[in-house]
Amino acid sequence: MITPPEERYITDSAALEALCKELRSSRRLGLDTEFVGEDSFIPKLELIQVATHDLAAVIDFPAVQAKGSLAPFWDLICDPTIEKIVHAGRQDLDLFAIHAGQIPQPFFDTQIAAAMLGFGAQIAYANLVQRIHGTKLAKAHTFTNWSARPLSSDQIAYAAEDVQFLLPIHTYLQRRLQALGRAEWVREEFSRLETSVGEKSKDPLDRYQRIRGWDNLKPRQAAILRDLAAWREAEARRRNVPRGRVIRDEVLLQLARHPPRNIDELRGLRGLHGSEIDRNGELLITLITTALELPPSAWPEVPRERKPEPESIGLVELLQAVLKARAAEMEIAPTLLATTADLQSLVEAKEKKRQADLPLLRGWRRQLIGDLLLQILDGSVTVSVDPAKGVLRMSGDSVTTSLS
Repeated sequence: MITPPEERYITDSAALEALCKELRSSRRLGLDTEFVGEDSFIPKLELIQVATHDLAAVIDFPAVQAKGSLAPFWDLICDPTIEKIVHAGRQDLDLFAIHAGQIPQPFFDTQIAAAMLGFGAQIAYANLVQRIHGTKLAKAHTFTNWSARPLSSDQIAYAAEDVQFLLPIHTYLQRRLQALGRAEWVREEFSRLETSVGEKSKDPLDRYQRIRGWDNLKPRQAAILRDLAAWREAEARRRNVPRGRVIRDEVLLQLARHPPRNIDELRGLRGLHGSEIDRNGELLITLITTALELPPSAWPEVPRERKPEPESIGLVELLQAVLKARAAEMEIAPTLLATTADLQSLVEAKEKKRQADLPLLRGWRRQLIGDLLLQILDGSVTVSVDPAKGVLRMSGDSVTTSLS
């Protein structure tokens, strides 16, 4: 039986230390966080929820931090002998990495595992609980401002629900994965997630590639955007404000497309606050001027999107049909296997007779679908429709099968 959350609302370091000693007896911990990210560069951690089979606790992060240290908890979740269970845990893992100094290992993401078992690509926690556990969770505090204090007992109970069912769900998913021989597949996905969380600390000079529309710039303009985005990243971190609070993405793109030569031209740009110009205008002009003076060898490579040929479009649609049929047969989310862009890249790589470094050609994806798609493109496997069953049929030297 789970201890009522209101009896496990942790607001000081002494209670946290006692909780951590108790949690160490469990080999698995369900974890979740509540945070507010609208007004800071790094989201403000407000609550940490943790659960074992016997208890669920809500840790008030600001309260404990104000009175002491969370070091015992960070040590606990970084213990490699304790498995951490999360749901859609990318942001949770990122926050833990920031505060604990490392990504807690090992971890298990129930949303990723569920996608491997036919529950859909991004099933919500409440839906997964209802489908596996049969319990319907309340949604009364979905839009709660978790930075407001005091928290009500209902809010604390709602927060605790986010971890109360993680361990039984984990048990169910683990058994299904083992039975279907997919345990190694899901471990590959967790490794990919770990890498993507770690990439947030990559060179800020790569940040410009996350700005929508950057790939429509000319290479020289992209060089300006790259340097401005890197400066904004450092400035937003220094001030601990959202990036857009310094300069919005669309303004950076405008500066790159039509670079101002002096402060007066900078002031004529819409969307750039006068206070920002007063504070950093000269620096922005210097960054732009320096980028404009770079030789072509220092400009970023900008991918040029070309309109696919009709034949290429047809091949992509054929591969997409095969992929969807294979996904249905294996009861796995199709988008977990490959995106339309992946299939387009695969077709173009085959047309140009070059190697394609795509997820669907690595690990379990290659085993499940990648090699089959390559054989279809090579012509060694043909695709037809079984007239009796109305399903796709594969035939060739290495395969003769139907996909439902």
